[in-house]
Amino acid sequence: MTMFRNLPAENVSLDLVTKGKHSALSKIAAKIARRTALDPRMVLRGIWQRERLGSTTIGRGIAVPHAFVQPISSPVTWFTRLAPPINFKSPDLDPVDLVFTILWPRSEVHTFLPALSQLFRLVRVPLFREELRLARSPDEVIAILQGEAWANNQIPPTAAAPRVAVN
Repeated sequence: MTMFRNLPAENVSLDLVTKGKHSALSKIAAKIARRTALDPRMVLRGIWQRERLGSTTIGRGIAVPHAFVQPISSPVTWFTRLAPPINFKSPDLDPVDLVFTILWPRSEVHTFLPALSQLFRLVRVPLFREELRLARSPDEVIAILQGEAWANNQIPPTAAAPRVAVN
């Protein structure tokens, strides 16, 4: 998952409290703008323009809001875990708690879909989602995202076997 593999810990927000979808996207856009010196209105406008075309949720509590942005030359990524999960108008009706936000250079739009498909393959793995939901710090999130098995789209052996509680 190349685009999130080098995510700095500063681009991870855990247990962000919001009042809903607009609040969540506004807070995330403001954080991205502060970190990148981009205009916060431009960031939010780009994300909302895409969101108006259709919800960026992909099910299982995951949303991938994204925008193509002119003034950047490389992708900007942000991971947010919401607490509590919110209604994002997901097709499966599951509330969203894992948000992978992506700003992509408009000049590199042709490289976006292959990168996005890597993320989609990864978040289909239940253990990956579970680990992100249980992470206690940005550093733990980074370790999960940088895990070699995940980076190579391989499921670790523990993910293949169901966990059984032993009393």
